[in-house]
Order: sequence, then C-alpha cells, then structure tokens
Amino acid sequence: MDKTAIRDAATMIVLRDRLTAPSVLMGQRGAGAAFMPNKFVFPGGAVDPVDATVPLAAPVCAPCDSRLTEASTLAPGTLAAAAIRELWEETGLILGRAGDWPDPPKGWRGFGASGHLPDPSGLRFVFRAITPPGLSRRFDARFFLVDADRLTGDLDDFSGAEDELGLLHWVPLDEVRKLDLPFITKIVLAEVRARLPSVDAPEDVPFFRNDDEARLVRRLGRGEA
Repeated sequence: MDKTAIRDAATMIVLRDRLTAPSVLMGQRGAGAAFMPNKFVFPGGAVDPVDATVPLAAPVCAPCDSRLTEASTLAPGTLAAAAIRELWEETGLILGRAGDWPDPPKGWRGFGASGHLPDPSGLRFVFRAITPPGLSRRFDARFFLVDADRLTGDLDDFSGAEDELGLLHWVPLDEVRKLDLPFITKIVLAEVRARLPSVDAPEDVPFFRNDDEARLVRRLGRGEA
C-alpha cells in the first residue's frame, strides 16, 4: 500500500459526565508509532473494507447521514462502523445493542462474541480533517461524538483493549490541553467544548482540507464547494 495515499479513517470522541464534570477518553500512541508517536489522541483508525459488510443495529441519524455523504464515496454506515470497531479494539468498550451475530467477519469477531451488534444511532458527526502533506501517513478522518452513557459495561475497564494505545484514561476537559496533543485534536476539542452540554448533531460540520496549495476550511451542510 502506498503510504502517502490518503486513507479514510474514523475517530471516536467519548464524553463522560457532560452535564456535571465533563471528561473525554484519551490514550497515548507508542514512542515507536510511525504516525504521531507519543501523542495523546482519541480512539480511531483507518476504515477496513470489512466495515462495509457488518450489520448495524440501527441507522446513522439523518442529519449526520447527509453530512457524511458530502464529498465522500463511503456509506455513512461504513464510517460509523469503523469508529465503533476502533473504539472496541483500542479500549475494549462497546457501543452496541444486544443482538445475535452468528458469523462476524475477521476484525469483528471479538465484538460479535460479546453478544452485540454495532449501534451508531447515538453517534454525532462533528468534524472532518485531512492530514496535511509531509507526514508519514495521511488520513481523511471523520470525528464522531458520543455520550459515554451510550456505551455498554464498565467505563473504567480497559482490559479488553489491544495494545495500540497506552495510558487510556478519562481526562477532565478543563485539563486535557495539558497533554501532548496533535494540533487538530486541540481544534476538535474546542469545537466540542463550545457546544456543551449539547451532543446533538451540529447544523454544519467543519472540514479542514489540507493540500499542497492551501489549508482550506469549509462547512459541510452549507452547500459550500
């Protein structure tokens, strides 16, 4: 695979106790990671082809569905499924609804064995950004916001996580900027914080599009070219 190609990706922003003392789930990338080593990030990663094949317990909400289809060839359900899978893989936390899944595909077998189907109905599409040129990896990332109350199980139990992220923990929003964050993560957090306590779908979604000529910003949902 061409490492300079832009890969579709999905990222999960999980908010806990948003009405009282909001915190967000963060983890640290390893020192040897090819992409953003040592940075604290949200759970997320590249879309896998299999994500387009998984059964969903519910559809993506209507406003988010339409925003996700702007300037994209991927189905909204595929992007949402990728975010749910990455959350499961990197934290062990489940965003799903109880349901029978007799033959889940590779990459989803652990999730399916938990007795759940992925449920994107609580996801809100809030941000999109393309990694700027010059980095070792480039991603076209869609950021999804979800209230931690939508998750199943113990929110402090990360024992089912794979080892992709270290130091998984809930960080108070008042303190999260003390961490070593990527630039775009700071921007996304500012957008989320400005809208609290609401986790409703925004009227339009910021899209940071980086290319060799310019850093372009548009708002998905306003019909901007």
